[in-house]
Amino acid sequence: MSASDRRPPRDGRSERRSGADRRANASNTAPRERGADAPAEERRSGADRRNEAAWQLVSIDATPVTFDTDLLLLAAATDARTHAQAHYSNFQVGAALETADGVVIGGCNIENATYGLTLCAERVALVKALSDGHSIFTRIAVVADTEAPTPPCGPCRQLLWEYCGDIDIILGNLSGPTGRFRLSALLPMPFDRRLLG
Repeated sequence: MSASDRRPPRDGRSERRSGADRRANASNTAPRERGADAPAEERRSGADRRNEAAWQLVSIDATPVTFDTDLLLLAAATDARTHAQAHYSNFQVGAALETADGVVIGGCNIENATYGLTLCAERVALVKALSDGHSIFTRIAVVADTEAPTPPCGPCRQLLWEYCGDIDIILGNLSGPTGRFRLSALLPMPFDRRLLG
């Protein structure tokens, strides 16, 4: 195509179509088959997109909890759990963060009606410890009333990595320990200050 073939029309407007006429033409031709505007009987249920195997537990090679000090830290997390403010989910979690000099700081989840402002037990314990002047931590215990281990969520893992490094994470329920992990096993490729240049 030569430059003369690409000249704009004499009225100064381009020959290119605007987005408005494409949308108008699309709405006049064929309706969307399975969009949000489709009748309920035509919408996909989502069952074909969901693979139940994805919800199965993934083995991360948990180390058994065998140390008496781990059991004491789990007991502190269990005690902190009793103060949880979980009025909406009723999912009470307790955490106990241990400093290098053996001080244990407890935390519990604190929910909010907006849900987005909810604080996890691990973050509460970490913020309490940091605000009290502690800066070196060795391990954290997390307790919930579940059969399976309940590890820290993604944001908690990120903050624990930032301020605690590769600490031990001891998980438990109301019956006792359920697992022990290094944070690096739960957060294998963390974003941290090393990536900021």
